[in-house]
Amino acid sequence: MAPTIHILNGPNLNLLGQREPGIYGGQSLADIEGLAGERAKVRSFEMVFRQSNHEGQLVDWIHEAGDSAGIILNAGAYTHTSIALHDAIRAIAAPVIEVHLSNVFAREPFRHHSALSPVVHGVICGFGANSYCLAIDALADLSAP
Repeated sequence: MAPTIHILNGPNLNLLGQREPGIYGGQSLADIEGLAGERAKVRSFEMVFRQSNHEGQLVDWIHEAGDSAGIILNAGAYTHTSIALHDAIRAIAAPVIEVHLSNVFAREPFRHHSALSPVVHGVICGFGANSYCLAIDALADLSAP
């Protein structure tokens, strides 16, 4: 059986394709799931893809995925504020890649700070939906012998 990666998406990402397409692109979250699923298959991963607007649900999913091949986390606005997500990431063994569709450093100053970056393996931002594919490639490289 192929190793499993978990792709977890936070608040408002269910509105992709409708919400500020000039910033986040025109693809829906379902489109991104399809794109990520194709890349995961090429990289020999099984994939679990989820979205929640609730911080506690994301914490639970991080705990569930704690011994998987890795987690790709787009925590949305929780990136900038969530000590709970920070602590959940610190508590698990799986590598976590933080992703953002937009280049957060080219946006409002409050988006320049991440509560998660100090505890994740790496950060990918600014490549739109392809940020997820780049993160899948990174997890594959991390798990290669």
